[in-house]
Amino acid sequence: MRRVDKIRTLIVDDEPHARAALRLLLGKDREIEIVGEAAAGAEAAEAIRRLSPDLMFLDVQMPEMDAFELLAELDGERIPRIVFVTAYDRYALQAFDVNALDYLLKPFDDERFDLALGRAKEALRAGDEDTNRRLSALLASRTEAGRLRRLSIKSRGRVSFLDVAEIDWIEAADQYVQIHTGTKTHLLRESMSSIEAKLSSETFCRIHRSAIVNVERIKELHPQPSGDSIVVLHSGAKLKLGRNRKAALESAMGL
Repeated sequence: MRRVDKIRTLIVDDEPHARAALRLLLGKDREIEIVGEAAAGAEAAEAIRRLSPDLMFLDVQMPEMDAFELLAELDGERIPRIVFVTAYDRYALQAFDVNALDYLLKPFDDERFDLALGRAKEALRAGDEDTNRRLSALLASRTEAGRLRRLSIKSRGRVSFLDVAEIDWIEAADQYVQIHTGTKTHLLRESMSSIEAKLSSETFCRIHRSAIVNVERIKELHPQPSGDSIVVLHSGAKLKLGRNRKAALESAMGL
């Protein structure tokens, strides 16, 4: 921590109301100076390099680049002390606990926020320079544990957990993706590239720019005169397989 009166703080969250809430709470602390805000991972990376904050409140799940991908991009660079903010990711919360990094579970109250901020301030005052090592351990533990096993779906004020193994296929939907499981469809605020990076390449394959399929759910492949193919799932869904992605799917299926 710099030897100055204020703790330079960056807020990173894709939801405007969440940034506003953090800004309001942080504004009550005279030791805090909010130096900037960011709504996405790439924007946050640029802000960290430009502003060199001491402390960052970082949302876990963001479109295009989530918190883990952001930290991976900053690997080897100076990373501020982090308080993670998440709406649901139980696996991430367990990882944060193991690595002694604090988090805020949305929705949080003032008391829980004060506790998280207090812990971060104590670490900064103590001159904790171990942040990069802890973050590296966090990223490593996430990789060693394998790809994403469960998805957290937030709908109508509730959070439900979906086993990745239950997914038939995933469809692009503007800034969201639609998760298809049997007759049900779940909407998740995530980009196709982001969720593809989290899924096991041994089980899931991108067969089109707007579709990812669970290869274990494939029943038939129907070649077309155009060179493309139709992928038929056990659920009855029929998906287009681009000719430039055919080799990748065949490899994933062990053909």
